[in-house]
Amino acid sequence: MAEIDKPKTVVLGVTGGIACYKAVELVRLLVKAGHRVQVIMTRGAMEFVTPLTFQTLSGNPVATETFSLTQESEIGHIDLADLADLFVIAPATANIIGKIANGIADDLLTTVIMATQAPVLVAPAMNIHMYDNPILQENLRKLGRVGYHILEPAEGFLACGYEGKGRLPDPERIADEVERLLKKKDLVGERFLITAGPTREPLDPVRYISNRSSGKMGYALARAAARRGAEVILVSGPTALDCPSGVRIVPVVTAAEMRDAVVKEFAAATVVVMAAAVADYRPVVTADRKLKRGKEPIELRLEPNPDIVKELGRNKDGKVLIGFAAETEDLTANATKKLREKNLDMIVANNVAEAGSGFDGDTNIATILDRNGASLPLPLMSKDELADRIYDHFIILKSGR
Repeated sequence: MAEIDKPKTVVLGVTGGIACYKAVELVRLLVKAGHRVQVIMTRGAMEFVTPLTFQTLSGNPVATETFSLTQESEIGHIDLADLADLFVIAPATANIIGKIANGIADDLLTTVIMATQAPVLVAPAMNIHMYDNPILQENLRKLGRVGYHILEPAEGFLACGYEGKGRLPDPERIADEVERLLKKKDLVGERFLITAGPTREPLDPVRYISNRSSGKMGYALARAAARRGAEVILVSGPTALDCPSGVRIVPVVTAAEMRDAVVKEFAAATVVVMAAAVADYRPVVTADRKLKRGKEPIELRLEPNPDIVKELGRNKDGKVLIGFAAETEDLTANATKKLREKNLDMIVANNVAEAGSGFDGDTNIATILDRNGASLPLPLMSKDELADRIYDHFIILKSGR
């Protein structure tokens, strides 16, 4: 069994920007993920949110003063620097960025940052013109050169009335980046090619044949691989999901487009995970105009789409190929047959008719089978957790254990 990640300590620095209300939700997400969160607030931040709010959500006292004897007895500023597995500043104002970039330590937050040996993630949030200011940009480049991680701000309507780049990313986006930085890096050196989502086979300019895949499993696999240090290319059919942090996405629509994109990226990959629900058939003829409603039945002739997994299995050339089997009956038998016929190294089988498993949900129930005959049934769990269990088994398989 691969080593399980232990809970980490995240020190969150909250500075005086209007976006600090988002830091409240960020604390909730990090605590929910099992991390210990210690919050440091600047005086400016306390003008927007009270320390009691963060203390209630984190379960830990909030640090605010550099030389408070009471706070030092609870948790000293050097202890904060030493205990942090990751330091996050969200929101990071132009002021705090300028201070850190120029070695100024005149309050608790800047003092702890100067003393920490932990990686630091900076999430800028400010007016669009402040963000575009050459001085601010040079300060960000300076932080990047010394190893700080900079999370690009989002674009949209800003509190100042302008619209553009400068918004603090959503808490979910920041939490995802935190997980990526904290995750064990046991997939460094691997180049993952992952497919996700459905394909759409057009009948006419309006209608198409597709399936109920949401892409959530494939995106969870991409997210987990990136967090564990792999380079990840995600070939995705149409979904409503955001691309995971650190992942390069290649959007496609039809099965033929997915096949072409996968073949193009295949040569450079070391691991291929085929999680997409590719349509088995496509219309022989696609109408160039919308099909009109009539009184008589219409016949629809379909032809097979290319079997992408089978094609890859014939040309693996040392790559590890992982497939999926969504079944409604004879789960193990059907998955084992697919594993052998398509020359897979691993297959993840799930009964989509089972409650908690299948399309569009956030959970799954699966059995992992591999080329050596191993069978690992897994209980109901989130798709993110399942993605990590799949990669744990991949590491065991690759090591020959």
